[in-house]
Amino acid sequence: MAVEIGELRSLLDGRWAGIRDEVRAQIEASPLLRPAHGLPVEEHRARVMEQARMVSQTRSARLFFPREYGGEGDMGAALTAFQTIALVDLSLLVKIGVQYGLFGGVIRRLGTKRHHERYLRAAMTMELPGCFAMTETGHGSDVQSIRTIATYEPEHQEFVIHTPDDDARKDYIGNVARDGRLAAVFAQLITGGARRGVHVLLVPVRDERGQPCPNVRIEDCGHKGGLNGVDNGRLWFDQVHVPREALLDRFGSVAPDGTYCSPIANETRRFFTMLGTLVSGRVSVAGAALSAAKLALAIAIHYGSTRRQFRAPGRDEEVILLDYLQHQRRLLPALATTYALHFAQEALVVSLHDAGDGDSPDEPVSRPSRPGTVRKPSRRAVKPAAAPAIFPSTG
Repeated sequence: MAVEIGELRSLLDGRWAGIRDEVRAQIEASPLLRPAHGLPVEEHRARVMEQARMVSQTRSARLFFPREYGGEGDMGAALTAFQTIALVDLSLLVKIGVQYGLFGGVIRRLGTKRHHERYLRAAMTMELPGCFAMTETGHGSDVQSIRTIATYEPEHQEFVIHTPDDDARKDYIGNVARDGRLAAVFAQLITGGARRGVHVLLVPVRDERGQPCPNVRIEDCGHKGGLNGVDNGRLWFDQVHVPREALLDRFGSVAPDGTYCSPIANETRRFFTMLGTLVSGRVSVAGAALSAAKLALAIAIHYGSTRRQFRAPGRDEEVILLDYLQHQRRLLPALATTYALHFAQEALVVSLHDAGDGDSPDEPVSRPSRPGTVRKPSRRAVKPAAAPAIFPSTG
């Protein structure tokens, strides 16, 4: 049975076929977006950063961000573009995933209007390279147990960010070792002597000259077994002061006098609501892994269909590898599985997109009328206050 390639491609490209074609055309048109192999670490990192800045000028970057900040707000298309870029260089994929999905995503989902206005456009254009500082050496996936602390000082209206020991250092953080200037730091929030659970604060880690900020220690993870285009690093904070506005306070805010309030009373529920930031990231990683599998299988099957080895009785030509049953048993089940995973991934992306990615960043969150209490968000629109100039040196 003959397969019409155009029809098959249309079926596989699915709902966001247009953005797939757009990214493919960009890859084909730009030598910079072609894979490069065997580069020294620093050269590879510089190339990936140049690639990321190029991507930041395309529609692919805008898809991740709301329209009011210059984006297009199309999560399904964003995830589709992301997994198509995986065909270039997985280091580039990680770089832009950290910048747009994690750093930009946590500001978009956990920040409020003033954070959006101050940072989102700069994150989208790569004017402000950022980091997602969650993982610690002693606490990988157990985020609720991280030990970096953020203590509020009402007399100065500042948070003090501190790493108590090496077990609490932020580890393997993308964008830290070379390019990152602002980090979204996950820390245990302390106000009035009470722990309020894990929250996220925006902490400058480098100045505009690329030098580490005072009391911020940065260490390069160095050469790795793969993804050497990503500048993974470690972070320590030694009593680093940031203003009260540094707290991404959509789900938990601190008043000038140190009073804490949240629209979500239960700390565990609040934590998992905040961790929803990672949902689209996990989906995008699955899509990127799928792209890598497709690329590997395309190479292997093409090789198997052209390479010949040994003559069969009564034949003049040697037999192509794919005619051997053992070779078919190695490749074809993997190919069938990849097709199945492709359609499962497409269904997941559609569901996430149609559900709004669990994201309504401009939904107002009402503050409790009495200190120390919580209540549900009001449905009434609230006009946001003018955004203050937060960290003017990092913009």
